[in-house]
Amino acid sequence: MGIIKETFWGRKPAKIQTLCIIAGVVIVAFAPFYATAYAPLFLAWILTYSVMAISWTFFSGKTGYVSLASGAFYGLGMYLQAAFGSNLPLPVSMIVAAAISFGAAFGVGIITLRLRGIYFTIFTFGLALFLNKFLHWFEAKFFHTKGRMVISHDNTTVFFAVLVVFVIVLAVMMLLNKSRFGLALNCIGQNEDSAQHVGVNTTMTKVLAFAISAAPVGAVSAVMASTIGYVDPDIAFNLLASFFPVLMAIFGGMYSMYGPIVGAVVFYSLQNYLLRTTSLYMVIFGTAMVVVVLVMPKGIFGVVEMIFNKRRRGYDGEVIGDV
Repeated sequence: MGIIKETFWGRKPAKIQTLCIIAGVVIVAFAPFYATAYAPLFLAWILTYSVMAISWTFFSGKTGYVSLASGAFYGLGMYLQAAFGSNLPLPVSMIVAAAISFGAAFGVGIITLRLRGIYFTIFTFGLALFLNKFLHWFEAKFFHTKGRMVISHDNTTVFFAVLVVFVIVLAVMMLLNKSRFGLALNCIGQNEDSAQHVGVNTTMTKVLAFAISAAPVGAVSAVMASTIGYVDPDIAFNLLASFFPVLMAIFGGMYSMYGPIVGAVVFYSLQNYLLRTTSLYMVIFGTAMVVVVLVMPKGIFGVVEMIFNKRRRGYDGEVIGDV
């Protein structure tokens, strides 16, 4: 109970952050009832991207191991929904997708997280490609098909399902960040050899964090598959799903829990606007991402935090001068 109080309500900044989160969740939860019919789906995609960015930041942002496996677990969740969604209620199929994604990531982590640096990144990138090709072969060999139909759910149901995952992920990640487990991850990111010398089981800590970060990705992808209606390996294991969480986290600022959320909101809003207004979407979008990364290396949230800190130091200086 102590860590929960310290994380969510113990200090004044924590109180303000908690109130802001609660207010934001309430506003988002009621938005579909007074907005357009498209609003629930729009907000569901923003929350999906937020979950993916937060999950990526929890593992890669702390350990320094750049993972490109998000696309693999995203596609896995979609295919699991296609396979079991017609026979299971949506909450159950989400739990199944999260559990299998966790197990798959744990197995992959046991094999690969003894690797360091670029070798791990290359392997995780190849994982999505491997699953894509394997399912192409599997579908053609055993079912003589190219893909599968997915049972559909209305946009409001999809929105609330993703909102529940978002709230759970945010709460769990905040608790883990304040725990000994989160401290161990930070130690690994700063100096893995030193962390090992002081008694941290670095391999198992990394494997468990990698698996935890994969579970919510599988859950939200299972939900979002129902908005598409049809899934094949190319749709499910789209390589953009591997790179988007990285870009969103960097764009928003991966040194804070809230940076990836800011990045996801701006990222998807900009993407959605450009898709509707120009055929040069990828060119403009890519250029904007490069400029932001170069100009704001700590992301949007980092810039806002820097401005706030400067103003606060200026305010403190004025008070001292008056005294």
